[in-house]
Amino acid sequence: MTLLAHDRYCDEIALQVGRLREVLTSGADPAATVPTCPDWTLEDLVRHVGRALRWSGTIVGTRAEEEVPEDRVPGSAGPGTRGDVAALDAWLAESGRVVVDALREAGPDARAWSWAGIHTAGFWARRMTHEIVVHGADAALAAGRPVEAVAPEVAADAVDEWLEIVRFVQRALPDGPAKELRAPGRSIRLHATDAPAGLDAEWLIELPEEGVTWRRGPAEADVTLRGPLTEVLFVFYRRLPPDTPGVDVLGDRKLLEFWLEQATFG
Repeated sequence: MTLLAHDRYCDEIALQVGRLREVLTSGADPAATVPTCPDWTLEDLVRHVGRALRWSGTIVGTRAEEEVPEDRVPGSAGPGTRGDVAALDAWLAESGRVVVDALREAGPDARAWSWAGIHTAGFWARRMTHEIVVHGADAALAAGRPVEAVAPEVAADAVDEWLEIVRFVQRALPDGPAKELRAPGRSIRLHATDAPAGLDAEWLIELPEEGVTWRRGPAEADVTLRGPLTEVLFVFYRRLPPDTPGVDVLGDRKLLEFWLEQATFG
């Protein structure tokens, strides 16, 4: 697996912050429920993203050797008045600058604590990219808008990272939320139908007892999720339903549904 360049992640974070700000300021109701995160309103979601950006920016900027409590993150509380879209937008914009500036200054190899044991700024560049890609889709859905297309190389990397997170959770928390995500001898295939030349956008995912494994490349599987790469990503992340127009589920649909039901912690 080849990661994206560090500056590419930084550029994508900045782009996705801009997209989220555009949703927020385009007339959407900040009190609207986020259908894919129903405990949150749109404002709650924006505040969550802003806090995550500032938290990771603080970890990278201070070269933290251990987890930084949220109350030690400057500006993490956000605007004091709820429903003030202008203030929320300005705070989100600043949150994006905090993390992008910290990441660019640090470079990918600078030491910085992470919950995954990958103690580098590069970990946070990748994690925050996909955090805001997925929550950007949440925001669009809350505003009644279609999700925006994700750049192919970013979408493919997001699939890889999600699989890595699932595997990490299985191994680090054997009795945790992914403990039932095992089906020895069964397999799931993801197949993007619109991947540009040179981008391998097919995955074979297997579910042995020792934890999820995968590889990129064409293969036969018990069930195939097939469609445009952005839609495949967001179905796999449970942001779009499997019957989204343009997406096909071929084979054992219950196996795909089993995955989607069990991978519910992200």
